[in-house]
Amino acid sequence: MAEFLSQYRNFELRSAIDIVVVALVFYQFYMLIKRTRAVQLVKGVMVLVTVSLLARYFKLVTISWLLDALLQMFVIAIPVVFQPELRKALEQLGRGNFFTRHPLVPGVDNSGQVVEELVRCSQVLSKNRIGALIVLERKTGIQDFVETGIKIDGVVSSEFLVNIFIPNTPLHDGAVIIRGDRVAAAGCFLPLSENPNIQKELGTRHRAAIGLTEITDALIIVVSEETGAISVGIDGALTRSVDEKMLRELLLRELEIKTISSSAIPFWRW
Repeated sequence: MAEFLSQYRNFELRSAIDIVVVALVFYQFYMLIKRTRAVQLVKGVMVLVTVSLLARYFKLVTISWLLDALLQMFVIAIPVVFQPELRKALEQLGRGNFFTRHPLVPGVDNSGQVVEELVRCSQVLSKNRIGALIVLERKTGIQDFVETGIKIDGVVSSEFLVNIFIPNTPLHDGAVIIRGDRVAAAGCFLPLSENPNIQKELGTRHRAAIGLTEITDALIIVVSEETGAISVGIDGALTRSVDEKMLRELLLRELEIKTISSSAIPFWRW
């Protein structure tokens, strides 16, 4: 009896260690993809798995066969889809800092103030015809684009943002990415849109704004260096010639801040 209890305790200890290690690995991997577009892909796979289980439970043969075929394809596609995250995980494992503590990201407690700072900044940049590209992260994580620039983690303020975009300064060329009420990074590179219907007079900043909003739900403010005009990119479309009032109301509405005005906002799309 004593020998059986001893083996049982050893088995329980091994099982507990096994579960803890596996949970820790999954947690670290989740933290790697937490603010990237891979999260949306994971959610999509989970939906397919759930539907597949329901189809089997209700004995829906055709749907089960289709979903099983799709899931088998995902086994091959996952290494390709998650290639950046897997490479990052292997690099961190090689450096010995895979099992590290991840800092908490501050929440958005003053969204209204952030909007006011963005509006003030845009007006200053527009009057002085200083080109700018400001990205506001929303539900879809864009950590992979944050990592293309210089990480800052500074409080959003009009003066700070204007200073970043002053010509001939180290960070003026590229996009600023804002996460919540913090400037996550500056000098970031964004993907250019390949849409052939974009107007020819739109420059690289505008094409980058359209390009990122085609693949994420980010909201992007663009200030033209040539004309000083302010544009806003949302869902792959560009709202041009936005004045101060329109910009404020648009930001309040898109960021779902309760102080939004009930008046409708006119849109001019390219």
